Amino acid sequence: MKFRGKIAESACMRQFANIIVTLARLSKLCVVRFTKDFIYFIIVEENVTVGKPMVWSVLEQTHFFNEYSMTGVSEDQNEIYLEFETDVMAKSLSSLRVSHGAKSVKMKLTNKKSPCLTFEIQLSELSHSRFCVHDIPVSVIPRKEWTALQEPVVPNYDVSIQLPGLKLIRTVAERMKSLSSHIVLLANHEGALILKVETPEATVSTHFKNLIMENSGGDEENTEEFFSARIDIRKFVQFLTSEQVNPSKVVCNIVDDKMVAMFLINEDIIMHYFLPAVAA
Repeated sequence: MKFRGKIAESACMRQFANIIVTLARLSKLCVVRFTKDFIYFIIVEENVTVGKPMVWSVLEQTHFFNEYSMTGVSEDQNEIYLEFETDVMAKSLSSLRVSHGAKSVKMKLTNKKSPCLTFEIQLSELSHSRFCVHDIPVSVIPRKEWTALQEPVVPNYDVSIQLPGLKLIRTVAERMKSLSSHIVLLANHEGALILKVETPEATVSTHFKNLIMENSGGDEENTEEFFSARIDIRKFVQFLTSEQVNPSKVVCNIVDDKMVAMFLINEDIIMHYFLPAVAA
């Protein structure tokens, strides 16, 4: 297995680092999958016997890398799967998030007593070049475990609606988090979205109207009908910190009483975040 790449555009370096920081807020561990054309970041649902991808992020390598080459485990399975600690990588790439902090970054798979993703960062200096090297320990995922890390099957949604600004939604959800460990998301085909928490003492809800609708597989004849799912509010708030990736839009998809799937879309990245419904 071999991998090496180089990012030389400051905006791309900053965006790549922001993606890693976002992933670090969602989970301690992440799997990176390298293919010829794409890089995938995959977070598996925690504390379950058979995990399913909770986060599925896709980066088109040509958007980020000026140089990119990889050789997978075999000719017919030309892919590499590595697991890493997200906070370690996020801290190592902090200089990429600062304007004029780095001129370029080289990324390669190395073996320094154990497998590592090595980042060679050329820092911005007025008089001379200075390099900073970070070795991020990784675990190689064996092929027999790849099947659990495939793209989740996307169901037909009952309703699909664009969220308003993530900062606004996060402000509301943060306040609701102090009241309950779960939140109910409701939406209909008229562009209405409701965030609701219920306690023995009170029911608190925030309403949004005239939001943009996306195509979905639901029955759109009864446009006033609401579809809903009750989910973990902590995980929902974690996703709402993704505004630093600067998405062009964030779509909330609801499968009634079963799932909320949120798609963060940017010209550089698509991030899918799956949250199963929780029984009341």
